[in-house]
Amino acid sequence: MAQLELRQVDKRFDDAHIIRGIDLKVEDGEFCVFVGPSGCGKSTLLRMIAGLEECSDGSILIDRDDVTDHQPARRGIAMVFQSYALYPHMTVQQNMGFGLKIAKTDPAQIERKVKAAARTLQIEHLLGRRPRDLSGGQRQRVAIGRAIVREPRLFLFDEPLSNLDAALRVEMRVELANIKTQLNKTVIYVTHDQVEAMTLADKIVVLRDGRIEQVGAPLDLYTKPANEFVAGFIGSPKMNLLPAQPLAHAGAGLEVALADGMRVTAPCGTAVEAGTALSFGIRPEHLAVVAPNEASLRGEVRVVERLGGETYFHVKAAGQNVIAKVGGDSKVGAGAHVGLAFDPAQAHLFQAGGRRL
Repeated sequence: MAQLELRQVDKRFDDAHIIRGIDLKVEDGEFCVFVGPSGCGKSTLLRMIAGLEECSDGSILIDRDDVTDHQPARRGIAMVFQSYALYPHMTVQQNMGFGLKIAKTDPAQIERKVKAAARTLQIEHLLGRRPRDLSGGQRQRVAIGRAIVREPRLFLFDEPLSNLDAALRVEMRVELANIKTQLNKTVIYVTHDQVEAMTLADKIVVLRDGRIEQVGAPLDLYTKPANEFVAGFIGSPKMNLLPAQPLAHAGAGLEVALADGMRVTAPCGTAVEAGTALSFGIRPEHLAVVAPNEASLRGEVRVVERLGGETYFHVKAAGQNVIAKVGGDSKVGAGAHVGLAFDPAQAHLFQAGGRRL
């Protein structure tokens, strides 16, 4: 296992500032996921850790060893790319052991390590096949196996599931969750899919425009997003965010005014000046569809998405499209006027475009 530390890491390409002074520590054995929208710098940061991109400034330490200027081969890392990058003329066994062969490792030791990795990945029956005879999921397992046999200090995964179809992504996500327990290694994993991040990570790093917006355990980011960006990014469907104006404090909460004269209350332990632009946040799964007179948030159902086990209602409320995620047996249809009830303790208030109050 290995500890990774980034100290004021910067990356510039000419006038483009891609990574902006990132400080981060990943402990031994943690599965850390970098997540964020396209162009946020997550893959560039991963490549800098791997040594495939130079740092413009700052330091990268692995087990307290400064590797900032080390070549990739000297960093003790193994990387799994978005593309499988398998040699088509080699068998699975030869592909998995090729790196060790180049390093002039004893053939008996190569065979032992390859077979052990194949058992972990449940691909022992595929060792004699070539990549053309494998499915996408099997090829990805081989690419992971090739990394495992090297016994690196640190595993780096760059969007390894993005080339798979939806059903196979779910299957491989479960497989990776199992593999992570068996590996007991430090892993840095890059994805744009926040569902992957939530299900796989011990620690999530949310990036935007080359900066870290929040670091924490998945449920911490879900229940206590640091700001409006994280609130809207973590969760599926994303959190409903409605423009609001402060009215009056009520105990530990703050009553706010929404569009169309609607008033709701959310927790707030901070004094807020009159006229401050706020955002009121509530997650779709925390909304219940009720009769209009039973809730302070009301609107017309515009679209109903029935997915079997659950239903999404798109409701025009307070001048916005508000999504409610409820059970699949709801009989409410498009055009109905409904109330959207919620527990005020589940609501959030943010400075407009900014931090959580």
